[in-house]
Amino acid sequence: MNGPGRLQRQLLNIANLLVIAMILFPVAAVVQGSLMTEKVLHSDIHAVIPPEVTMENFLLVLTQGEHREETQTSITSTYMPDNLRAFYRAFGNSLVIALSVTLITLTLGALSAYTIVRLRLRWTLWLLQLNLVARFVPIIVLMIPLFVVGRSTGMLNSLTGVILAEAGFLLPYSILILAPYFQSLPSELEDAARVDGCTRFGAFVRIILPLSAPGLTACGVIMFIVSWHELLIPLVLNSDLDYMTLPMVLSSLVGDTNILFNVMMALALLSLLPTVVLVLLLQRYVVHGLAAGAVKG
Repeated sequence: MNGPGRLQRQLLNIANLLVIAMILFPVAAVVQGSLMTEKVLHSDIHAVIPPEVTMENFLLVLTQGEHREETQTSITSTYMPDNLRAFYRAFGNSLVIALSVTLITLTLGALSAYTIVRLRLRWTLWLLQLNLVARFVPIIVLMIPLFVVGRSTGMLNSLTGVILAEAGFLLPYSILILAPYFQSLPSELEDAARVDGCTRFGAFVRIILPLSAPGLTACGVIMFIVSWHELLIPLVLNSDLDYMTLPMVLSSLVGDTNILFNVMMALALLSLLPTVVLVLLLQRYVVHGLAAGAVKG
């Protein structure tokens, strides 16, 4: 009786290890390339251990291109895109956009999900299903209408236009994440609060929201990560260097004559760092929130 169960667990462990290896392999390659000069990177692309390790790529990014090593082993000593000089400004723009989108989607998503779960209005369920079906449309199809709307409303080259556009695209997903979690909470708690004199909104704020902290945290982390790494919407709405985000700066390193692979890898790791730290700090709440919503919903 224990044989098949033990074999099944071993197969699951092997499958998990394979999935983890597939996820970490590109990251390991990026780490390796970021520690190599351009000349070494192109001389032996199959090297597992870098023959020469350097921190020049990270220094170039952190100093916005001002750092130069007195060596001829890297083409970055003679060529540097202007967009890299806006690294800290792009970092700040990405942070403002991601935090704003997370706040908007959590606030509106929590209110909408609670309305759908507790009030059970037919038109809200119909609207949610229609919105989810609309999300199956590839986002690239909507870029021209988005640009036209942004131009007509004067929101091109502004953080406000990017925030509203990303929040609009991510709001249905936040509702989809939060609705099962709210449904898993017993309605008797709200009924008791309303008997004690709370309004429905008061019961939502004082009872439901504190109990929903794991679900809200999980949803907020997901919204932040997706917004932080979004490229297409800022690329369509913004062309001014002052409003660029980190993904836009990263994509700009692919030039007509030069592609700075090593600098791109260093910038990619630095861009990935805030989301990795966020997930590590809130990992317990994220796992608990997603698991509770999936199992009980």
